[in-house]
Amino acid sequence: MQKKLSVLLVTCALLGLSGCGVFSGKSEETKNVPASKLYADAKEAMDNAHYEEAVKLYQQLESNYPFGTYAAQAQMEIAYAHYKSNDQAEALASVERFLKLHPIYAQDPTERDPKATREAFAAFKELVDKFPNSKYAPDSIARMKYLINAMASYEVHVANYYYRRGAYLASLNRAQAAVAEFTDAPAREEALFIMTRCYDKLGMFDMRDDTQRVLKLNYPDSRFLGGKGTGDAPWWKFWAKGGKHPAPVDAVR
Repeated sequence: MQKKLSVLLVTCALLGLSGCGVFSGKSEETKNVPASKLYADAKEAMDNAHYEEAVKLYQQLESNYPFGTYAAQAQMEIAYAHYKSNDQAEALASVERFLKLHPIYAQDPTERDPKATREAFAAFKELVDKFPNSKYAPDSIARMKYLINAMASYEVHVANYYYRRGAYLASLNRAQAAVAEFTDAPAREEALFIMTRCYDKLGMFDMRDDTQRVLKLNYPDSRFLGGKGTGDAPWWKFWAKGGKHPAPVDAVR
């Protein structure tokens, strides 16, 4: 009996080593493969409806390159592959994991890398596009709004930086970009105010007055009108309270 047990233990150990060899070999096989190649192979598997293979490749992609755009994209594609293979439980579990890995923190987003913010927005948008009826869609939409505000606020932050250094044209360009691209963001209010100040410094008084009128129409109670201060709570706290902004009137550009 003791002999049989010893043989069984040795056999199990050998099988375990063999299994480790197989898995480590597979890992070594893809360890040095570029992220773009892994992603292309995974996408090809997805396009050909080989969802199980696609999941493995995306998981390997995330494991090998845990930071950056490819990791977030792989996380979303894993969820979508489960969804396409009719594995709803795994799909929702993967979506929930994605949301946990990409939280929104209550901090001033002007301190963040705008490239990373745009990448996060694109990832959440893809989640909503692929899972519009998911219970996670409303949360993802809220995160997208937050990130839009973050991008707008970053432009305003840069515009203020240029203004303080007397680079009024550069400041004007950044403020205009925020007004044009982020029509529903709370930071748009301050961007319009910066535009009026820049036009004034540049001697473009008609444009200054036109932009001032737009600011008054959109934000009649603005803290930037009539010498009011700028000490209100940051816009990201405004959104955290679920506030709503009025529909914007087109600004002069």
